[in-house]
Amino acid sequence: MTEERVILVNEKDEQIGLMPKMEAHEKALLHRAFSVFIFNNKNELMLQQRAAHKYHSPLLWANTCCSHQREGETNIQAGKRRLQEEMGFVTELEDTVSFIYKAPFDNGLTEHEFDHVLIGNYEDAPIINPDEVAAWKWMPLEEVKEDMLKQPEIYTEWFKIIFDKFYEHINRG
Repeated sequence: MTEERVILVNEKDEQIGLMPKMEAHEKALLHRAFSVFIFNNKNELMLQQRAAHKYHSPLLWANTCCSHQREGETNIQAGKRRLQEEMGFVTELEDTVSFIYKAPFDNGLTEHEFDHVLIGNYEDAPIINPDEVAAWKWMPLEEVKEDMLKQPEIYTEWFKIIFDKFYEHINRG
């Protein structure tokens, strides 16, 4: 299987090339990504704990799922694909807000992403893919916010950034 490639972009989210995912993370090059936030009717967020063998941020808690768009794929198509691959379901998604962030990791890799925040609703339990996800839970946004203050080390960098900068966009309550 060939290595997944990411879409390199400029600061206007215009495609400027393609590159193998690991190389883009080694070189800290700006590339397109998305973060999916799934809520239930109680306005609880479905969180996932990343699998233990992930190449960065293993066993940290994050939003419902996230990944990189493939060439020719819309943000919504990519979000639905990855939601199915990681969490075992698909639902309608809304493309809400985007931002650029840069987060270096202890292993020498750096996430430098033009991240699109996608939001959807779902009521049932996911059927998690153990290759991607260690655990999941529903959590009210206020509890997530409090927990991030108490123990920020258990959450991924991008999730903390989105929560801090874009709380008003993700809060559906």
